[in-house]
Amino acid sequence: MIFTALPASGPLTGTIRVPGDKSISHRAVLFAAMAEGTSRLTGVLDSADVRSTLAAVTALGAEVEVARPRGHGLDITVTGWGVEGPHQPASVIDCGNSGTTCRLLMGVLAPWPVTVTLDGDASLRTRPMRRVTEPLTLMGAGFTTTDGHLPVTIEGGVLRALRYESPVASAQVKTAILLAGLGAEGVTTVIEPAPSRDHTERLLPAFGVGVGCDHATHSCWVDGPEELAARDVTVPADPSSAAFLAGAAVIVPGSEVLLRDVALNPTRTGFLRVLERMGARTETVLEGATGAEPTGVVEISYAPGLHGTVVHAEEVPSLVDEVPLLAVVACAADGITRFEGVSELRVKETDRLSAIADGLTALGATVRTGDDWLEVEGPAHLHGARLSSLGDHRLAMAWAVAALQADGPVEIEDWEVVDVSYPDFARDLASLTAR
Repeated sequence: MIFTALPASGPLTGTIRVPGDKSISHRAVLFAAMAEGTSRLTGVLDSADVRSTLAAVTALGAEVEVARPRGHGLDITVTGWGVEGPHQPASVIDCGNSGTTCRLLMGVLAPWPVTVTLDGDASLRTRPMRRVTEPLTLMGAGFTTTDGHLPVTIEGGVLRALRYESPVASAQVKTAILLAGLGAEGVTTVIEPAPSRDHTERLLPAFGVGVGCDHATHSCWVDGPEELAARDVTVPADPSSAAFLAGAAVIVPGSEVLLRDVALNPTRTGFLRVLERMGARTETVLEGATGAEPTGVVEISYAPGLHGTVVHAEEVPSLVDEVPLLAVVACAADGITRFEGVSELRVKETDRLSAIADGLTALGATVRTGDDWLEVEGPAHLHGARLSSLGDHRLAMAWAVAALQADGPVEIEDWEVVDVSYPDFARDLASLTAR
Protein backbone atom coordinates (compact mmCIF):
# COMPACT_ATOMS: atom_id res chain seq x y z
CA MET A 1 0.00 0.00 0.00
CA ILE A 2 1.23 3.49 -0.88
CA PHE A 3 0.17 6.29 1.47
CA THR A 4 0.46 9.90 0.31
CA ALA A 5 1.34 12.25 3.15
CA LEU A 6 0.72 15.93 2.41
CA PRO A 7 2.21 19.14 3.79
CA ALA A 8 0.29 20.59 6.73
CA SER A 9 -2.49 22.93 5.65
CA GLY A 10 -2.60 24.65 9.02
CA PRO A 11 -1.78 24.20 12.70
CA LEU A 12 -2.22 20.86 14.42
CA THR A 13 -4.59 21.27 17.35
CA GLY A 14 -6.57 18.93 19.54
CA THR A 15 -6.45 16.23 22.17
CA ILE A 16 -5.44 12.66 21.42
CA ARG A 17 -5.19 9.48 23.45
CA VAL A 18 -2.74 7.30 21.52
CA PRO A 19 -3.03 3.48 21.70
CA GLY A 20 -1.82 1.36 24.60
CA ASP A 21 1.86 0.88 25.23
CA LYS A 22 3.29 -1.92 23.09
CA SER A 23 6.01 -3.01 25.53
CA ILE A 24 3.62 -3.20 28.47
CA SER A 25 0.95 -4.96 26.38
CA HIS A 26 3.39 -7.73 25.42
CA ARG A 27 4.46 -8.22 29.02
CA ALA A 28 0.95 -8.16 30.43
CA VAL A 29 -0.15 -10.89 28.01
CA LEU A 30 2.95 -13.05 28.61
CA PHE A 31 2.90 -12.72 32.40
CA ALA A 32 -0.83 -13.49 32.49
CA ALA A 33 -0.20 -16.61 30.39
CA MET A 34 2.53 -17.73 32.79
CA ALA A 35 0.40 -17.08 35.88
CA GLU A 36 -1.85 -19.33 37.91
CA GLY A 37 -5.45 -18.14 37.56
CA THR A 38 -7.29 -15.68 35.35
CA SER A 39 -6.08 -12.14 34.59
CA ARG A 40 -8.14 -9.36 33.05
CA LEU A 41 -6.18 -6.98 30.86
CA THR A 42 -7.63 -3.63 29.79
CA GLY A 43 -6.45 -1.26 27.07
CA VAL A 44 -4.09 -3.76 25.45
CA LEU A 45 -2.68 -2.44 22.17
CA ASP A 46 -4.52 -3.91 19.19
CA SER A 47 -1.63 -4.24 16.77
CA ALA A 48 0.01 -6.89 14.63
CA ASP A 49 2.89 -7.34 17.09
CA VAL A 50 0.68 -7.86 20.14
CA ARG A 51 -1.59 -10.17 18.14
CA SER A 52 1.53 -12.29 17.53
CA THR A 53 2.04 -12.60 21.29
CA LEU A 54 -1.64 -13.47 21.83
CA ALA A 55 -1.46 -16.19 19.18
CA ALA A 56 1.77 -17.55 20.66
CA VAL A 57 0.48 -17.93 24.23
CA THR A 58 -2.71 -19.52 22.90
CA ALA A 59 -0.63 -22.09 20.99
CA LEU A 60 1.26 -22.79 24.23
CA GLY A 61 -1.87 -23.57 26.23
CA ALA A 62 -3.15 -20.32 27.72
CA GLU A 63 -6.88 -19.66 27.38
CA VAL A 64 -7.36 -16.25 25.78
CA GLU A 65 -10.64 -14.46 25.28
CA VAL A 66 -10.51 -11.17 23.38
CA ALA A 67 -13.48 -8.85 23.70
CA ARG A 68 -14.56 -6.77 20.74
CA PRO A 69 -12.16 -3.80 20.42
CA ARG A 70 -13.52 -0.70 22.10
CA GLY A 71 -12.24 2.61 23.36
CA HIS A 72 -8.48 2.64 23.67
CA GLY A 73 -7.66 -1.00 23.00
CA LEU A 74 -8.53 -4.60 23.66
CA ASP A 75 -10.06 -6.03 26.81
CA ILE A 76 -8.63 -9.51 27.22
CA THR A 77 -9.14 -12.34 29.68
CA VAL A 78 -6.20 -14.74 30.02
CA THR A 79 -6.23 -17.96 32.04
CA GLY A 80 -2.61 -18.98 32.39
CA TRP A 81 -0.92 -22.37 32.33
CA GLY A 82 0.49 -21.70 35.80
CA VAL A 83 2.40 -24.50 37.54
CA GLU A 84 1.58 -26.97 34.75
CA GLY A 85 3.79 -25.02 32.39
CA PRO A 86 3.34 -24.31 28.68
CA HIS A 87 2.05 -27.05 26.41
CA GLN A 88 3.97 -28.52 23.54
CA PRO A 89 2.60 -26.57 20.54
CA ALA A 90 1.29 -28.40 17.50
CA SER A 91 3.46 -26.46 15.07
CA VAL A 92 5.98 -23.67 14.63
CA ILE A 93 5.10 -20.43 16.46
CA ASP A 94 5.03 -17.49 14.08
CA CYS A 95 6.21 -14.30 15.80
CA GLY A 96 5.47 -12.16 12.75
CA ASN A 97 7.50 -8.96 12.89
CA SER A 98 7.75 -8.91 16.68
CA GLY A 99 11.21 -9.13 18.19
CA THR A 100 9.68 -8.71 21.64
CA THR A 101 7.44 -11.75 21.17
CA CYS A 102 10.31 -13.91 20.00
CA ARG A 103 12.99 -12.89 22.48
CA LEU A 104 10.77 -12.87 25.54
CA LEU A 105 9.29 -16.25 24.64
CA MET A 106 12.78 -17.74 24.70
CA GLY A 107 13.04 -16.79 28.37
CA VAL A 108 9.50 -17.96 29.12
CA LEU A 109 10.08 -21.40 27.56
CA ALA A 110 13.65 -22.05 28.69
CA PRO A 111 12.81 -23.64 32.10
CA TRP A 112 10.18 -26.07 30.77
CA PRO A 113 10.50 -29.54 29.16
CA VAL A 114 9.20 -28.49 25.76
CA THR A 115 10.76 -28.22 22.32
CA VAL A 116 9.47 -25.17 20.43
CA THR A 117 10.45 -23.60 17.13
CA LEU A 118 10.02 -19.84 16.74
CA ASP A 119 9.98 -18.15 13.35
CA GLY A 120 8.98 -14.79 11.91
CA ASP A 121 8.71 -12.69 8.79
CA ALA A 122 11.61 -11.81 6.51
CA SER A 123 12.49 -8.75 8.58
CA LEU A 124 12.52 -10.60 11.90
CA ARG A 125 14.69 -13.32 10.38
CA THR A 126 17.46 -10.74 9.91
CA ARG A 127 17.53 -9.65 13.56
CA PRO A 128 20.20 -11.01 15.94
CA MET A 129 19.11 -13.66 18.43
CA ARG A 130 22.48 -14.69 19.92
CA ARG A 131 22.22 -11.84 22.42
CA VAL A 132 19.42 -13.92 24.03
CA THR A 133 20.36 -17.51 23.16
CA GLU A 134 23.92 -17.21 24.52
CA PRO A 135 23.04 -16.28 28.12
CA LEU A 136 20.13 -18.73 28.18
CA THR A 137 22.48 -21.45 26.94
CA LEU A 138 24.77 -20.65 29.89
CA MET A 139 21.74 -21.28 32.11
CA GLY A 140 21.23 -24.74 30.59
CA ALA A 141 18.68 -24.27 27.81
CA GLY A 142 19.36 -25.71 24.37
CA PHE A 143 19.06 -23.74 21.12
CA THR A 144 19.38 -24.51 17.45
CA THR A 145 19.54 -21.36 15.34
CA THR A 146 20.08 -20.41 11.74
CA ASP A 147 23.48 -18.75 12.12
CA GLY A 148 22.22 -16.81 15.12
CA HIS A 149 18.92 -15.90 13.47
CA LEU A 150 15.39 -17.30 13.15
CA PRO A 151 14.12 -19.94 12.89
CA VAL A 152 15.20 -20.86 16.44
CA THR A 153 14.36 -24.13 18.17
CA ILE A 154 14.34 -24.06 21.98
CA GLU A 155 14.82 -27.17 24.09
CA GLY A 156 13.87 -26.21 27.61
CA GLY A 157 14.88 -27.97 30.78
CA VAL A 158 16.45 -27.61 34.21
CA LEU A 159 18.20 -24.24 34.49
CA ARG A 160 20.89 -22.89 36.77
CA ALA A 161 20.95 -19.30 38.05
CA LEU A 162 23.22 -16.86 36.25
CA ARG A 163 25.00 -13.59 36.88
CA TYR A 164 25.19 -11.98 33.46
CA GLU A 165 26.91 -8.78 32.37
CA SER A 166 25.11 -7.84 29.17
CA PRO A 167 27.17 -6.13 26.46
CA VAL A 168 24.07 -4.18 25.38
CA ALA A 169 21.43 -2.21 27.26
CA SER A 170 18.38 -4.12 26.04
CA ALA A 171 15.10 -4.59 27.87
CA GLN A 172 14.36 -7.63 25.70
CA VAL A 173 17.62 -9.36 26.66
CA LYS A 174 17.20 -8.43 30.32
CA THR A 175 13.61 -9.63 30.43
CA ALA A 176 14.34 -12.95 28.72
CA ILE A 177 17.04 -13.74 31.29
CA LEU A 178 14.89 -12.71 34.26
CA LEU A 179 11.94 -14.79 33.02
CA ALA A 180 14.22 -17.79 32.61
CA GLY A 181 15.56 -17.08 36.10
CA LEU A 182 12.06 -17.56 37.52
CA GLY A 183 12.52 -21.26 36.76
CA ALA A 184 16.09 -21.57 38.05
CA GLU A 185 17.26 -22.32 41.57
CA GLY A 186 18.93 -19.26 43.09
CA VAL A 187 19.51 -15.64 42.18
CA THR A 188 19.70 -14.66 38.51
CA THR A 189 21.19 -11.20 37.98
CA VAL A 190 21.47 -9.04 34.87
CA ILE A 191 23.90 -6.11 34.77
CA GLU A 192 23.62 -3.63 31.89
CA PRO A 193 26.02 -0.95 30.62
CA ALA A 194 23.23 1.65 30.83
CA PRO A 195 19.60 1.72 31.99
CA SER A 196 17.06 0.12 29.66
CA ARG A 197 13.27 0.08 29.86
CA ASP A 198 12.17 -1.22 33.26
CA HIS A 199 8.60 -2.34 32.54
CA THR A 200 9.44 -5.91 33.52
CA GLU A 201 10.82 -4.86 36.89
CA ARG A 202 7.69 -2.77 37.51
CA LEU A 203 5.12 -5.33 36.33
CA LEU A 204 6.43 -8.64 37.70
CA PRO A 205 5.78 -7.64 41.34
CA ALA A 206 2.11 -7.11 40.44
CA PHE A 207 2.05 -10.82 39.51
CA GLY A 208 3.58 -11.73 42.87
CA VAL A 209 7.25 -11.92 41.89
CA GLY A 210 9.88 -9.94 43.77
CA VAL A 211 12.48 -8.15 41.63
CA GLY A 212 15.57 -6.57 43.12
CA CYS A 213 17.14 -3.49 41.51
CA ASP A 214 20.31 -1.48 42.03
CA HIS A 215 20.02 1.60 39.84
CA ALA A 216 23.60 2.68 40.57
CA THR A 217 25.00 -0.44 38.90
CA HIS A 218 22.18 -0.88 36.32
CA SER A 219 21.49 -4.33 37.73
CA CYS A 220 18.36 -6.29 38.62
CA TRP A 221 17.68 -9.82 39.82
CA VAL A 222 15.11 -12.47 40.68
CA ASP A 223 15.41 -15.28 43.22
CA GLY A 224 13.97 -18.45 41.73
CA PRO A 225 12.05 -20.58 41.52
CA GLU A 226 9.05 -18.25 41.53
CA GLU A 227 5.43 -18.68 40.42
CA LEU A 228 3.24 -15.94 39.02
CA ALA A 229 -0.28 -15.27 40.28
CA ALA A 230 -3.02 -13.77 38.10
CA ARG A 231 -3.47 -10.00 38.17
CA ASP A 232 -5.69 -7.43 36.46
CA VAL A 233 -3.68 -4.89 34.44
CA THR A 234 -4.60 -1.63 32.71
CA VAL A 235 -2.23 -0.54 29.94
CA PRO A 236 -1.44 3.21 29.63
CA ALA A 237 -0.90 5.08 26.36
CA ASP A 238 2.35 4.44 24.52
CA PRO A 239 4.94 7.25 24.74
CA SER A 240 6.70 6.02 21.59
CA SER A 241 3.48 6.44 19.61
CA ALA A 242 2.83 9.79 21.29
CA ALA A 243 6.29 10.97 20.22
CA PHE A 244 5.31 11.17 16.55
CA LEU A 245 2.37 13.47 17.25
CA ALA A 246 4.52 15.51 19.63
CA GLY A 247 7.20 15.93 16.98
CA ALA A 248 4.60 16.96 14.42
CA ALA A 249 3.29 19.67 16.75
CA VAL A 250 6.79 21.01 17.36
CA ILE A 251 7.49 21.67 13.67
CA VAL A 252 4.11 22.89 12.33
CA PRO A 253 3.56 26.63 13.02
CA GLY A 254 0.74 27.46 15.42
CA SER A 255 0.27 23.89 16.62
CA GLU A 256 -0.77 22.88 20.11
CA VAL A 257 -1.49 19.25 20.93
CA LEU A 258 -2.53 17.56 24.17
CA LEU A 259 -1.67 13.89 24.66
CA ARG A 260 -3.62 12.08 27.41
CA ASP A 261 -2.89 9.13 29.71
CA VAL A 262 0.68 8.78 28.46
CA ALA A 263 3.06 6.45 30.32
CA LEU A 264 5.68 8.78 31.79
CA ASN A 265 8.16 6.14 32.83
CA PRO A 266 11.55 7.96 32.74
CA THR A 267 13.13 5.06 30.85
CA ARG A 268 10.77 5.89 27.96
CA THR A 269 10.62 9.70 27.85
CA GLY A 270 14.12 10.55 26.69
CA PHE A 271 12.65 12.02 23.51
CA LEU A 272 10.86 14.68 25.54
CA ARG A 273 14.08 15.68 27.26
CA VAL A 274 15.82 16.01 23.89
CA LEU A 275 12.97 18.06 22.40
CA GLU A 276 13.14 20.41 25.39
CA ARG A 277 16.91 20.81 24.89
CA MET A 278 16.22 21.73 21.28
CA GLY A 279 13.90 24.49 22.45
CA ALA A 280 10.53 22.76 22.18
CA ARG A 281 7.64 23.97 24.30
CA THR A 282 6.48 21.05 26.39
CA GLU A 283 4.56 20.68 29.61
CA THR A 284 4.17 17.36 31.38
CA VAL A 285 1.65 16.91 34.18
CA LEU A 286 1.90 13.73 36.25
CA GLU A 287 -1.66 12.70 37.08
CA GLY A 288 -1.16 9.40 38.86
CA ALA A 289 -0.18 5.86 38.03
CA THR A 290 -1.52 2.94 36.06
CA GLY A 291 -0.26 0.06 38.13
CA ALA A 292 3.42 0.76 38.69
CA GLU A 293 3.68 3.05 35.66
CA PRO A 294 3.45 6.84 36.18
CA THR A 295 1.00 8.42 33.74
CA GLY A 296 -0.12 11.90 32.83
CA VAL A 297 -0.69 14.54 30.20
CA VAL A 298 1.85 15.90 27.73
CA GLU A 299 1.11 19.28 26.16
CA ILE A 300 3.36 20.28 23.30
CA SER A 301 3.24 23.23 20.94
CA TYR A 302 5.05 24.72 17.97
CA ALA A 303 8.47 26.03 18.84
CA PRO A 304 10.11 28.59 16.52
CA GLY A 305 13.86 28.83 16.85
CA LEU A 306 14.65 25.16 17.43
CA HIS A 307 18.37 24.48 17.63
CA GLY A 308 20.55 21.42 17.25
CA THR A 309 21.79 19.33 20.15
CA VAL A 310 23.88 16.27 20.93
CA VAL A 311 22.12 13.06 21.93
CA HIS A 312 24.69 11.14 23.96
CA ALA A 313 25.09 7.37 23.94
CA GLU A 314 23.86 6.96 27.52
CA GLU A 315 20.55 8.61 26.53
CA VAL A 316 19.85 6.30 23.60
CA PRO A 317 18.18 3.38 25.47
CA SER A 318 15.47 5.79 26.66
CA LEU A 319 14.69 7.05 23.12
CA VAL A 320 15.97 4.40 20.71
CA ASP A 321 12.58 4.04 18.98
CA GLU A 322 12.23 7.81 18.62
CA VAL A 323 15.51 8.49 16.78
CA PRO A 324 13.77 8.55 13.36
CA LEU A 325 11.29 11.14 14.65
CA LEU A 326 13.99 13.23 16.34
CA ALA A 327 16.03 13.19 13.13
CA VAL A 328 13.01 14.60 11.28
CA VAL A 329 12.59 17.33 13.90
CA ALA A 330 16.31 18.10 13.53
CA CYS A 331 15.60 19.11 9.92
CA ALA A 332 13.65 22.09 11.34
CA ALA A 333 16.36 23.06 13.84
CA ASP A 334 19.22 25.50 13.37
CA GLY A 335 22.62 23.79 13.41
CA ILE A 336 23.74 20.20 13.70
CA THR A 337 21.95 17.55 15.74
CA ARG A 338 24.23 14.62 16.46
CA PHE A 339 23.17 11.17 17.70
CA GLU A 340 25.98 9.16 19.32
CA GLY A 341 26.08 5.48 20.22
CA VAL A 342 23.21 4.48 17.95
CA SER A 343 24.64 1.29 16.43
CA GLU A 344 21.64 -0.60 17.87
CA LEU A 345 19.55 1.03 15.13
CA ARG A 346 21.38 -1.09 12.58
CA VAL A 347 19.71 -4.27 13.92
CA LYS A 348 16.11 -3.08 14.17
CA GLU A 349 13.36 -3.97 11.68
CA THR A 350 15.82 -2.73 9.08
CA ASP A 351 19.17 -0.95 9.23
CA ARG A 352 17.32 2.01 10.65
CA LEU A 353 20.42 4.21 10.80
CA SER A 354 21.15 3.94 7.08
CA ALA A 355 17.45 4.20 6.27
CA ILE A 356 17.10 7.48 8.17
CA ALA A 357 20.09 8.93 6.37
CA ASP A 358 18.91 7.76 2.93
CA GLY A 359 15.34 8.93 3.45
CA LEU A 360 16.18 12.38 4.77
CA THR A 361 18.75 12.85 2.00
CA ALA A 362 16.07 12.00 -0.58
CA LEU A 363 13.87 14.66 1.04
CA GLY A 364 16.62 17.26 0.67
CA ALA A 365 18.32 17.25 4.08
CA THR A 366 22.05 17.16 4.71
CA VAL A 367 22.84 14.01 6.68
CA ARG A 368 26.07 12.29 7.67
CA THR A 369 26.43 8.90 9.30
CA GLY A 370 29.04 6.48 10.63
CA ASP A 371 29.04 3.07 12.25
CA ASP A 372 27.39 4.34 15.43
CA TRP A 373 26.54 8.00 14.86
CA LEU A 374 24.23 10.21 12.82
CA GLU A 375 24.28 13.94 12.12
CA VAL A 376 21.45 16.02 10.67
CA GLU A 377 22.15 19.61 9.58
CA GLY A 378 19.32 22.11 9.68
CA PRO A 379 17.32 23.96 8.87
CA ALA A 380 16.62 21.94 5.74
CA HIS A 381 14.19 22.75 2.95
CA LEU A 382 12.40 19.45 2.47
CA HIS A 383 10.67 18.57 -0.78
CA GLY A 384 8.33 15.84 -1.87
CA ALA A 385 9.68 12.40 -2.64
CA ARG A 386 8.75 8.74 -2.79
CA LEU A 387 10.16 6.72 0.11
CA SER A 388 9.81 3.19 1.39
CA SER A 389 9.09 2.23 4.97
CA LEU A 390 11.37 -0.77 4.37
CA GLY A 391 8.94 -2.71 6.52
CA ASP A 392 9.67 -0.47 9.54
CA HIS A 393 6.71 1.14 11.29
CA ARG A 394 8.83 3.86 12.91
CA LEU A 395 10.19 4.95 9.53
CA ALA A 396 6.73 5.03 7.97
CA MET A 397 5.44 7.40 10.66
CA ALA A 398 8.61 9.50 10.57
CA TRP A 399 8.22 10.08 6.81
CA ALA A 400 4.59 11.15 7.37
CA VAL A 401 5.74 13.73 9.94
CA ALA A 402 8.49 14.91 7.57
CA ALA A 403 5.84 15.53 4.90
CA LEU A 404 4.20 18.13 7.14
CA GLN A 405 7.18 20.47 6.65
CA ALA A 406 7.88 19.55 2.99
CA ASP A 407 6.91 21.60 -0.06
CA GLY A 408 5.14 18.69 -1.71
CA PRO A 409 3.61 15.26 -1.09
CA VAL A 410 5.66 12.38 0.30
CA GLU A 411 4.60 8.97 -0.98
CA ILE A 412 5.34 6.18 1.51
CA GLU A 413 5.52 2.61 0.24
CA ASP A 414 4.48 -0.31 2.49
CA TRP A 415 2.46 2.02 4.69
CA GLU A 416 0.49 -0.89 6.17
CA VAL A 417 3.48 -1.67 8.40
CA VAL A 418 2.18 0.98 10.83
CA ASP A 419 -0.22 -1.76 11.97
CA VAL A 420 2.71 -3.12 13.99
CA SER A 421 2.33 -0.38 16.63
CA TYR A 422 -0.16 2.36 15.65
CA PRO A 423 -2.79 1.22 13.12
CA ASP A 424 -4.77 4.48 13.32
CA PHE A 425 -1.82 6.86 13.09
CA ALA A 426 -2.95 8.47 9.81
CA ARG A 427 -6.48 8.98 11.15
CA ASP A 428 -5.26 10.53 14.42
CA LEU A 429 -2.82 12.83 12.60
CA ALA A 430 -5.60 13.93 10.25
CA SER A 431 -7.88 14.61 13.21
CA LEU A 432 -5.40 17.26 14.38
CA THR A 433 -6.22 19.19 11.16
CA ALA A 434 -3.17 18.07 9.21
CA ARG A 435 -4.11 16.75 5.77
